[in-house]
Amino acid sequence: MQPMKFFLDTHDQRTKTFPAGISREQFAEFYPKYEKACREEGVVNLRIHVGFEEGRAFCLNMAPSAEHVRRAHEKAGLSIDTITEVTTTTPGDLFFEAQA
Repeated sequence: MQPMKFFLDTHDQRTKTFPAGISREQFAEFYPKYEKACREEGVVNLRIHVGFEEGRAFCLNMAPSAEHVRRAHEKAGLSIDTITEVTTTTPGDLFFEAQA
């Protein structure tokens, strides 16, 4: 298995990277297609946060690279505004790291 990193990508209906007016039911129908594309590209979808009223989504994925994330989204027919490599941290991580 390739080394994996965390990536957060963003979508917004104002930039046409998230479908305007999509309902929870429509999103539930779309999601299996996205999940399949992720598997094909070696991406593990960890969580998606969706603001249906604002028309925005934030996806947290593990993947070998941002390019893998981009390809999975393209296969599912969803454009991306930004992809950012992120590190998962908590206040506890920061506290204990500062004490070391």
